[in-house]
Amino acid sequence: MSSYSPIGPVVGIVGAGQLARMSQPPAIALGVELRVLANNPEESAARVIVDTRIGDYRDLGDLREFAKGCDVITFDHEHVPTEHIRALAANGYVVHPGADALVHAQDKAVMRESLTRIGAPCPAWARVPTADDAARFAAEHGWPVVLKAVRGGYDGRGVWVCRTPEDVAEAFATGVELMAEAFVPFERELAVLVARSPHGQGVSYPVVETVQQDGICVEVIAPASGLDQEQSAQAQRIALTIANELGVTGLLAVELFQTETGMIVNELAMRPHNSGHWTIEGSTTSQFEQHLRAVLDLPLGTPRMTAQHVVMANLLGGDDPDLFKRYEHVLAHDPGIKLHFYGKEVRPGRKIGHVTALGSNLDEVRARARHAAVYLMTGEYT
Repeated sequence: MSSYSPIGPVVGIVGAGQLARMSQPPAIALGVELRVLANNPEESAARVIVDTRIGDYRDLGDLREFAKGCDVITFDHEHVPTEHIRALAANGYVVHPGADALVHAQDKAVMRESLTRIGAPCPAWARVPTADDAARFAAEHGWPVVLKAVRGGYDGRGVWVCRTPEDVAEAFATGVELMAEAFVPFERELAVLVARSPHGQGVSYPVVETVQQDGICVEVIAPASGLDQEQSAQAQRIALTIANELGVTGLLAVELFQTETGMIVNELAMRPHNSGHWTIEGSTTSQFEQHLRAVLDLPLGTPRMTAQHVVMANLLGGDDPDLFKRYEHVLAHDPGIKLHFYGKEVRPGRKIGHVTALGSNLDEVRARARHAAVYLMTGEYT
């Protein structure tokens, strides 16, 4: 047990990944004390946050012990069992977002049911207990059909684009509960980040474009280029409506498909999100500060951008674990580039950091971010 004595409000974050880690600088500025529940002391946030507790987020006893002395509990990920979140609230602990909201980021079928009920734009979908059910869905709505794990999928994991009954059978062979969605022929992927406080104040960040590669976001462009004012407002309205109708407290990231006929909601996340990392330098109020403000029911900060264009590029691990030796070139080549490393062991394909570039010319800003990211990952020029 830590002997650390807090002097400000204590926000307990269940999970000790990079999202909790990047919440530390704004917490310092706000006078907020962070406590994290980590699986082990080597996790990303555990390396930099003094009040780190070691425990299992799946164990209600560990969660109750962790919550003692916290003014509010929030999350670095959506994997805490829903019944445990309800139990913490029943024990008198303040939890944001609450179980009734967070379940929509945990269970994709529950999410689709609620989004359909409130009139948010969704693809055709259905629960499919068996491969035959999925095949009947495909026969009705057309191939390919998208099968998704109802719980637990992220970064492209738990998603199968099935073009044949054999593909469907392969997905069902995994043994996980699946749902089916009609394939959406989208033009590009967008995301909207909004925040909502317990008393109902809400703000929206600009709509961004997310560029995916093998199911993993590799680049975020803020604001999304070529999006007219009406389309942008539509996307923000969708996100703010979802936040209000589902009772979200904290941040809500709404991932969208842009199609010829409008926007379609793809996924939800109720925490700081990869699509919002650009806000650290690119917004007056970063997503991490905003989340802390929201869960503490403080007045929300302005989401106004600090530059005309901001581009964030993710750093994915490769075969060379020593990215730091390439610092010198990147920093000397572009003193305006911002680097963020997550203190995580380098493994191929793993998100280990990101770079951000800001400026007035989108092509130049994008090229700068790409150059820095590629060089850090590979040691080669773009």
